[in-house]
Amino acid sequence: MEKIDLPHGTVSYRAAGPEDAASPPVVFVHGFLVDGSLWSGVADLLAAKGVRSYAPQWPLGAHRVPVPGADQSPRGVARQILAFLEALDLTDVTLVGNDTGGALCQYAVDTDASRIGRLVLTNCDAFDTFPPFPFNVIFQLLKGPRRLRFNLQPMKLRAFRHSPLGFGLLAREFDPAQSRAWIEPALTDAAVRSDAARFLQAVDPRELNDVATRLAAFRGPVRLVWGTADRAFKPALGRRLAEAFGGAEFVEVPGARTFVPLDAPQALADQIAGIATSSKEQA
Repeated sequence: MEKIDLPHGTVSYRAAGPEDAASPPVVFVHGFLVDGSLWSGVADLLAAKGVRSYAPQWPLGAHRVPVPGADQSPRGVARQILAFLEALDLTDVTLVGNDTGGALCQYAVDTDASRIGRLVLTNCDAFDTFPPFPFNVIFQLLKGPRRLRFNLQPMKLRAFRHSPLGFGLLAREFDPAQSRAWIEPALTDAAVRSDAARFLQAVDPRELNDVATRLAAFRGPVRLVWGTADRAFKPALGRRLAEAFGGAEFVEVPGARTFVPLDAPQALADQIAGIATSSKEQA
């Protein structure tokens, strides 16, 4: 893992693929209580295609370097994403988001899209679905460092962690070591819990709904790669989001749930590489 110091704090990230890649760089944005390892399979497949990618650990509860004092609102985390692009001088970026990270990508293009060339969103929050049922109920139980620590205790058990009350609705199967690593920082580090709780406390579906009214202003190509077996972010939400972008391309991934990067890494890698190639040809 590499590290970079940004105005809000230190960010760890994994870079994959050739440094001199001819294709535009890819930057991944994961969701709440997971980390950049969500994208490892996709990043390796992109690297084999000659695509350079970056998978940062955003401060959403599974990060290992706390960011005390940082603006942990969704808009604030979006600015952290933009600061990462600026610090590495990444331009014409293919920004890829999943779950909560998809909402953060929407905030990012609404804030400053100057370094973002195109957008790929998998199943994610949109409009006032932020978060969807049943996670809107679960997140209410996590709003506060003490409540977060207490209510995460059952997640130590693999059976609970992979159940519908944990990560179970989000993918067909999980690596137990990976899912345990996702929750470990919030279980063991009070500063990480504080970062995560501040983010949850700042989530406001009305704000994301307002962002949706301006998504059509983004001029780059947009592709939604949507798992059709998702019971949280259903395909109808994805199609509505595609319309909000002014007619974005909507690609169905049969059998995949929320975590398309885990359920269908090859399909997602192909779509990410494809949109970059097609947009360059059109230019």
